[in-house]
Parts: sequence; structure tokens; C-alpha cells
Amino acid sequence: MRMLFGLVLLVGVALAGGAVYMAKNYIGAYQQELARERAAREDVVPTTPVFVADRALKYGEILKKEDVRMVKWPVNAIPEGVYTDEAALFPDNTTEVRLVLRAMEKDEAVLAVKVTEPGEDAGLTSRLERGMRAFAIKVDVASGVSGFLRPGDKVDVYWTGQISQGNTRSGVTKLIQANIKLIAVDQTSGGQFDEANIARTVTVAVAPHQVAALAQAQSTGNLSLALVGTNDDTVVGSIEVDQRSLLGIVDEEQVVEVQKEKVCTIRTRRGAEVVEIPIPCTN
Repeated sequence: MRMLFGLVLLVGVALAGGAVYMAKNYIGAYQQELARERAAREDVVPTTPVFVADRALKYGEILKKEDVRMVKWPVNAIPEGVYTDEAALFPDNTTEVRLVLRAMEKDEAVLAVKVTEPGEDAGLTSRLERGMRAFAIKVDVASGVSGFLRPGDKVDVYWTGQISQGNTRSGVTKLIQANIKLIAVDQTSGGQFDEANIARTVTVAVAPHQVAALAQAQSTGNLSLALVGTNDDTVVGSIEVDQRSLLGIVDEEQVVEVQKEKVCTIRTRRGAEVVEIPIPCTN
């Protein structure tokens, strides 16, 4: 009887120990899962609804409701000028439409700078900042950077012509305008081109005094454009190259002969001695 009691006790202790071990493992797994869930919650980034393009949009297209959709955008990475309210993007109090000012790819955020106001024209006037003017420059395959110019690019403008130096005329090339913005190439003000396009004219946005300088330069010589890099913020100084400096010709130093002062004399005899006496020169 005692042996049976001892066996039952031993089995009971074993079962109790197993139950405690299983409970410990269960509690440990639960705590690990709870810690994992808490860490995941900390990694969640707060978002806000933002309108994005639902398809690729080109310059000049009418922006319609079916062209956009709303997605969740991280609050700490929202671009300036986004639309978060449909009533702001498509006002109910007007029948006027918005036009696309800049090409947008699918899932790109719709920004205020990329679309017009309702009823606003998408022409060049909408691209000109306050105080700026549009001026057209004639170009060809050489002066137009082989057709790789796009609206929105920036260029330096060089003038090549003849200038007078005393009695001679010599050719010179000079930088006359630096880092000016293109707003149209030929008749296109959108930035999308499938291939290089040899333009005949480009339109730039410049201040009124720059318009006068470019008009004078275009009528007196040839203008050439140099494309400026996208992230190039260097300040270009004065650049001027003439034929002599291009070929490395150095002006010879002219030796000026100093004319000696003329002295006039007369000779007179004093006894046996002949003496020269200086007198004013009459000639």
C-alpha cells in the first residue's frame, strides 16, 4: 500500500513539474510575442491621405477625378503643396477645370505647382514669374546643343561678333547671360520629348533689361547656348575670348626711340682758339 502511495505521489510530482514547465514555456512565448507586437507598433509611421496621379499625365492635359487617387502618405515626408482634400483639388463651386503644367508619372503626388488653378491657362504666361519676360532666341543644330534642350533647362548665352579696336576689327566671343531658364522649345512648353529634337527657336525667361541685351546681341552677331548641369550652382565670371588670345598671339613690345634734343651752336675764333657758342635753334 505504501509503495502504491509513493508511486502515485511520484507521478503526481512529475505531472505537476511538467505542467509548471509547460506553463513557463507558454508564458515566455506569450511575453516574446507581446514584446514583438509592441516593437511593431513603435515602427508604425503616422500617415495622412494624399492625392497622387493614377496614370502618367502629360503637359496640357485636363486633370479629371478619374486621373487621381488617394493614398496614405507618411506625415513626416509630405511634399509642399499636396492636396489632401478632394474639395480643394476639384472645387464644387466652379465648372472650370485644372490643366497639367508639368508631366507626372503614375503614383506621383499631385502638387499645386504642377497644375493650374481652375480655369487658368497652361500657356507660357503661367510659367513666367513676377517681373520676368519671355524672349525667343534663334538656334540651330550647333547653337542649340544638338537638340538636347528641354523646357526647364538652364543655359549660358554666348555672343560672337566683330568689335572695333582702333583701326582694326577682330572677332570675339563673350558670355553675355548666365544661367537663364528655358520655358519653351519651338512651340512646345512641356518637358517631354521622345528623342532629340533640333529646335529652331527657344524661349527664355529673363528680366526686361536682359531682353534688351539679348535683342541687341542677336541683331549684331550670333548667339550660342551652353547647357548648364541640373545641380550646377557655380557662379560664372566674365568670359571673353578673341582671336589673338585664342591663337596665343602676344603683341610685340614696341621700342619707342627717344629723340635727342637738338642743340644749335656757332663757332667763333678767340685768338688762336675756336669756341662753339650755343644759340636758339630757328628750325
